[in-house]
Amino acid sequence: MFTDEYYMKMALQEAEIALEKEEVPIGCIIVSNNRIIAKAHNLTETLNDVTAHAEMQAITSAANYLGGKYLQKCTLYVTLEPCVMCCGALNWSQISKVVIGARDEQRGFINKNLQLHPKTEIMTGIMENECSVIVKEFFKNRR
Repeated sequence: MFTDEYYMKMALQEAEIALEKEEVPIGCIIVSNNRIIAKAHNLTETLNDVTAHAEMQAITSAANYLGGKYLQKCTLYVTLEPCVMCCGALNWSQISKVVIGARDEQRGFINKNLQLHPKTEIMTGIMENECSVIVKEFFKNRR
């Protein structure tokens, strides 16, 4: 069985792809039965779409793969804490678990006192430093 760190490394690989495209480097994957069923990264610049966050892309991909809108018995690994919009989508998807690399104190859903589906488990801090550095470096280089 694979570890949370293994899957977060896969999400970080997606963040690296976003970085190469000059997108905000956030990546995520969705796992079901120890199998990766969706991989995604931010595409807001590429698609000229403010809703094209990594999580939104992954939710759509996983739902298509599973043939249904609910992601029960699935885990989303994301390099940066989801925003309010993505929190809402994850709530509606009824995803079972969300594993977050780095917290986003300003735009993340946790400090906004929002919650995911009542049955969704949340874990934070998996590979936190690696997940945080890629985003901080991106914005430092943009300024």
